[in-house]
Amino acid sequence: MRFRVGRLVYAAFYQDDTIMGFGFPREERAALVASEPEKFLMPRPSDMRYRWVCVRLDALDVEELRELLVDAWRMCVPKKVAAAYEG
Repeated sequence: MRFRVGRLVYAAFYQDDTIMGFGFPREERAALVASEPEKFLMPRPSDMRYRWVCVRLDALDVEELRELLVDAWRMCVPKKVAAAYEG
C-alpha cells in the first residue's frame, strides 16, 4: 500500500507489513537511524536516492506513527496546504 500526493509517494508499507518507508530529509536520515537503530533503518539500496527512511511498525505507538506520516505528507504538499492543516 502506498500513500501519495499527486505522483509523490510519502509513505509505503512493504509487502510483509512489518516495515513502513516514509518521506524524510535525506541529510538527516543517518542520524535518525543511528539514534534508534532498533526502530529505524536505512532504505533498501534502490531507494537510497530518495528522501526516504524506514521504520519497524511494531516499535511505534499510534501517536508516533501519525507524526511520521503527517511530517512525510508535509514534505509533499504545497506550503499553503501544510499551513492550512496547521490551522
